[in-house]
Amino acid sequence: MSNETVTYSLETVLTRIEGKIDSLQRDVNERLTKLEIGQSEIRGDIKALDSKVMEIEKRIDDLNVRVNISNNGFLGIVGILVTGILGILGKIVFFPNP
Repeated sequence: MSNETVTYSLETVLTRIEGKIDSLQRDVNERLTKLEIGQSEIRGDIKALDSKVMEIEKRIDDLNVRVNISNNGFLGIVGILVTGILGILGKIVFFPNP
């Protein structure tokens, strides 16, 4: 390993270091700004998704109500039919024609 001496003035070295630090600081600031903009866009998207989820929940609730009404109507009709059939069978069994 050879001993070479490099002569730079301290002021030149410090100026170069400060320039690099300033460049890195600008780069970090630009990235932070882009990150903040992206974060605000994501927040807007989340709010839009929340409203869509609320609309879907309302539709599901409406469908559940319709299904419950349909089930109640169907069970009512089946109950009436079963009662009629049992009435007819009871008449045939307990009161046969003479």
